[in-house]
Amino acid sequence: MAVSSDRTTINTVGRLIAVVVFVALLVPGVLLARAWGLAAGRRAVASAAVEFTEPSAEGAATLRRQAAHGRRWRLLGLLLGVVGIVGSVVVLAEASVFLWLPVLAVGLLAGVLLAEVTRPRPRWALASPARRPRQAEQVSGWLLWTMRAVVLAELVTAGSLWSSGNLGGAAAWAVVGVPLLAWLLAEATLLRALLRPMPADGADVPVDEALRTWTAHLVVAAASVTALLPFGTLLLRAGLDQGERVSESFDVLPVALVAGGFSALAAGIAVAGFLLSWLRPVRSSAPALAG
Repeated sequence: MAVSSDRTTINTVGRLIAVVVFVALLVPGVLLARAWGLAAGRRAVASAAVEFTEPSAEGAATLRRQAAHGRRWRLLGLLLGVVGIVGSVVVLAEASVFLWLPVLAVGLLAGVLLAEVTRPRPRWALASPARRPRQAEQVSGWLLWTMRAVVLAELVTAGSLWSSGNLGGAAAWAVVGVPLLAWLLAEATLLRALLRPMPADGADVPVDEALRTWTAHLVVAAASVTALLPFGTLLLRAGLDQGERVSESFDVLPVALVAGGFSALAAGIAVAGFLLSWLRPVRSSAPALAG
């Protein structure tokens, strides 16, 4: 009876620890979604600043060119996703039905990233001497470094599963190559936005700041989504595999992996929601203070 009582106590404490670990590992995903909500406020401020000024003729033309450029590349990304779906159907037949949504999402995200990294430089006159804003003025450093940390964690997790034989074939190349390429495109875009000099005309400065803010948030969000969703999936798979191997004794590792997987997936879906609502280009209508 004493042995049975001790085992019951251990199991009760183990369940309590599992609940605490599960809830604790959901917190980072909630905090990340909250940070992106604050980022939406920063974008709204940048957009409002454009409405309070009247850009020059070249500034207005720049906004039109940038909007058309983004639409073309995002349409191309959509077409790439559709082509990928058709290719998966040809190769995998009915087994490809579960790949349609991921393939389409990758195509759309590729369109967003390629649109931002290939944006043409504005043709307005540049300030002399050259002035450049700080990166912290464009995007939160916390979001930027979270993107980098998530990409690194996803690559390490995929590499670990790959080396252990739990991941292989085309899936392994996809979960490694897609986040890595997205991160490289995001970093290249951020570097371009950071090094581009500011315009000489003061009326175009809010337009320039809004364009930089739009670009920085779009690429950081897109790269974060391409890492968070596969990262969460990999953690869930690892947690379920660990759970099947657990003996009668309590093991907190599967619970931690499953909780981390749910947290990453929830954060990825939240960031994707912000990203979809941010595809509208920067616009300048009549100044808000005009009579």
